[in-house]
Amino acid sequence: MSDDTASNGPTAKRPARTERTARSTKRLTDPKALRALAHPTRMALLGLLRTEGPLTATRAAELLGESSASTSFHLRQLAKYGLVTEAEGGQGRQRPWQATTMFTSVPEVADNPEFAAASGLFWSVVAERYFDDLMRWLEARPGEPEEWQRAAHLGDTFLHVTAAELIELAEGVSALLDPYLERQVSPDLRPPDARLVSFLHLAFPLLDRPSGRPTDSR
Repeated sequence: MSDDTASNGPTAKRPARTERTARSTKRLTDPKALRALAHPTRMALLGLLRTEGPLTATRAAELLGESSASTSFHLRQLAKYGLVTEAEGGQGRQRPWQATTMFTSVPEVADNPEFAAASGLFWSVVAERYFDDLMRWLEARPGEPEEWQRAAHLGDTFLHVTAAELIELAEGVSALLDPYLERQVSPDLRPPDARLVSFLHLAFPLLDRPSGRPTDSR
């Protein structure tokens, strides 16, 4: 799963412009970078820049309900690990920032305890963000248009599969999503009634469950 680099923070010299594409991915292998990103405000900032950017620290603060001093600090931390970079135009807190890539990738298997701990922290914060977004939707759902209430879906299905089959399923889902990715960086491709949607795809072995045939929920 991706979802979603390395400037050394603000300096007198503007960093090189990064070519961001719909499928561009930053692979994080440094435990320090993972720990830096594993912060709710920084994750929110990165997600905001990927969906709404470029944005100034002031505008990002308005959208997130934070102070501009806070967003400026967190943007500099993200820039330190190359996750965001300065965009063209502006100065100081009116200088726009942009995400360097559209996705973040983390190795599935940690090769040392330090990275394992950082990876665990990172994914726990990601999961909390998923849950928060879901709960906001469920609270707002009764007031949403009927077509969107029908379109949104929540459910789970129990499967007996091998590790190889699970990888194949994940690749199949990614292939289905691929045609829609270009709309993220090319707003002119979006239909007039399109909305930003979080498409979560989670699959993992169930632990410590009783044996027997499970009941599928869809």
